[in-house]
Amino acid sequence: MPQAYDPADFPPLAVTVDLVLMTVRDGRLAVLLQRRSDGPHKGGWALPGGFVGVDESLDDAAQRILAGKAGLTGGWLEQLYSFGSPDRDPRMRVVTIAYFALLPAGELLAALDERDDLIIAPAGPGETLPPLAFDHEEILDHAIRRLRGKLAYAPVAFALLPPVFTLRALQDVHEAILGTRLNKPAFRRRMLDTGWIEGTGEREEGGAFRPAELFRAKI
Repeated sequence: MPQAYDPADFPPLAVTVDLVLMTVRDGRLAVLLQRRSDGPHKGGWALPGGFVGVDESLDDAAQRILAGKAGLTGGWLEQLYSFGSPDRDPRMRVVTIAYFALLPAGELLAALDERDDLIIAPAGPGETLPPLAFDHEEILDHAIRRLRGKLAYAPVAFALLPPVFTLRALQDVHEAILGTRLNKPAFRRRMLDTGWIEGTGEREEGGAFRPAELFRAKI
């Protein structure tokens, strides 16, 4: 016989999903922020997020919030980390599961065209973000560290490039994410050695100097 229990014996606990949607804009790492319409922190800036439904998986909630808050559907999202400090939300005990993605600037700019409560804020070294609600600054810092670490072993930068690109463009993306300048010959050798890219046999058009070779991702 199932053991009876009283729901009142269990403390209230909610689960949310927060999205760290990053891009490179004007040569700088940037993140999508949303102005909060309700308290707490009403009128302040935060990462797009929301509560997980009772019958909803975490991934489904993340995709719903991606569509509802940023107008994007079917995007790739990677689960980042869980944040559960007891005092992170003044309303009640809330644990959030953070997801992050690297998206072309054009996709996030399109989201800004549809809503007036979104901004794309520079988030690289030396940049000053507006104060963020809850512990979202900590979440963003964690996502940036994860993204920078992934550059060494995963081809994440290609998410920001067109189907064909120059090595200079690829290096620009890496430099924007890392917040530092890279040695051009060493970067070129490393990218070729990874096996992630291949030459197209074509060169970019125009320019006063010898046109640069065009590459594409192999993966």
